[in-house]
Amino acid sequence: MEPGADEILPLPNQAAAGQGAQGAVRQPYLLAGHTDVLGGPIPKGVRLPEGPQRRLRGAEGARLGVSREDVRDVESPRGDGGKAQRQSEGAAVPPGLPVHPLSCPQDLYRKVFVFRKDPSDAYVVLRAKLEQPLQNFTVCLRSYTDLTRPHSLFSYATKAQDNEILLFKPKPSEYRLYVGGKFVTFRVPEGHGDWEHVCASWESATGIAEFWLNGKPWPRKGLQRGYTVGVEAAILLGQEQDAFGGGFDVYNSFSGELAEVYLWDVGLSPDKMRAAYQSLYLPPAVLAWKSLVYEVKGDVVVKPRLRKVLGP
Repeated sequence: MEPGADEILPLPNQAAAGQGAQGAVRQPYLLAGHTDVLGGPIPKGVRLPEGPQRRLRGAEGARLGVSREDVRDVESPRGDGGKAQRQSEGAAVPPGLPVHPLSCPQDLYRKVFVFRKDPSDAYVVLRAKLEQPLQNFTVCLRSYTDLTRPHSLFSYATKAQDNEILLFKPKPSEYRLYVGGKFVTFRVPEGHGDWEHVCASWESATGIAEFWLNGKPWPRKGLQRGYTVGVEAAILLGQEQDAFGGGFDVYNSFSGELAEVYLWDVGLSPDKMRAAYQSLYLPPAVLAWKSLVYEVKGDVVVKPRLRKVLGP
């Protein structure tokens, strides 16, 4: 299992620190903190080079069953004049320890990202489990907004191409899917103040781009046949990238609610497209709403959804 919400990373090259109350080995641990947006999974036994380690103090320590004696200072890896950070040395650190969102997957079932301001400079950074360039992909999400101006929904940029994958809505009656800087347009009926579920897929071999709105397919179009989508990417919700990880125009920003964001490295079948709309069982994804690794930047909050969209 990759390091996640319920996993604590042991410090390398350190022996057990004694015995717990019931004879369990007491071993020092490094709690997963902030890592680079573009970094891969954190290997076991590797000290994290950046970011604050979680402090177990006071009420939080008591709630988790970790006493003050189980917490000690360690030298800061950031070279900040020896300012101490905390690490746990307890015999049994309970699972579910709260850590920085980028360090572990979060289950956002029946939750939404609320982008509160209009216009906004806020966004959400996502990390996908990508290992090789994409020859195919499918991206799905739900949006709920009253915006009539252009806005970005999903932005995937590489250093070579800022619109490597972009799902963009220039006006209420139109969606655009970009692949490698080129786009196709799908014209749709204007919404009526309700959630909209969209899926867009693309395959390199044929250059076929599919677009699904609320479980229904639109006529397929041709886009970037033979192209390959780069793998080292900055993936953002709420802003369009005009440079790798930045270059935002606030008047292309998103305001409203986003939910159920998924990215697959394959083209989904029609049955799976409908299943995504109905919130049914879905195949494993490189980026999944129920195990999302993310970091909020700016005025975005995670809240329970207020009303039923479709599905459970």
